[in-house]
Amino acid sequence: MNNGVGKFNFPVTGHCPPITDTLLNMKLVINKKLHLTYVISQTYEAGVELFGFEVKSLRGKQGGLDGAKVIIRGGEAFLVGAYIPPYQPANTEKSYDPYRTRKLLLNKSEVAELYNHEQSKTLTLHPVSLYNKHNLIKCEIAVCKKKDSKDKREDIKKSIARRELRSI
Repeated sequence: MNNGVGKFNFPVTGHCPPITDTLLNMKLVINKKLHLTYVISQTYEAGVELFGFEVKSLRGKQGGLDGAKVIIRGGEAFLVGAYIPPYQPANTEKSYDPYRTRKLLLNKSEVAELYNHEQSKTLTLHPVSLYNKHNLIKCEIAVCKKKDSKDKREDIKKSIARRELRSI
């Protein structure tokens, strides 16, 4: 008798095993070089308008955010320059562009704040990562300021000091 419990100690009612928070909020693509050249002052969360095969590709951790940025045009936010390849290249349209501009889904107040940041001379908007959040693909947007060469040298010194402490 199995008294309602399956082989893996989950109820045999057709339900999936419990999903932990780490699986729900898993980082899919990260912009690793962003922290080297920019100082992040504030972050926002936005939904991303994607095709189905792009979602499957991102869940397979394919893609990149190197050189990508966020722009505000006509009261809407767009992700420009992000590379998301097709999941199955043979089954996609020939006209598909992996670097196409994708719309970001934000509130009007958030778009207005980002627009104000974008209009300032020193601040820029960059995507930090694309991640899963409760079965949706989200984009973390950062308001960034470019680092001076002095700041970069200080960061290099700190990383060398950390590396030496770990080796001891």
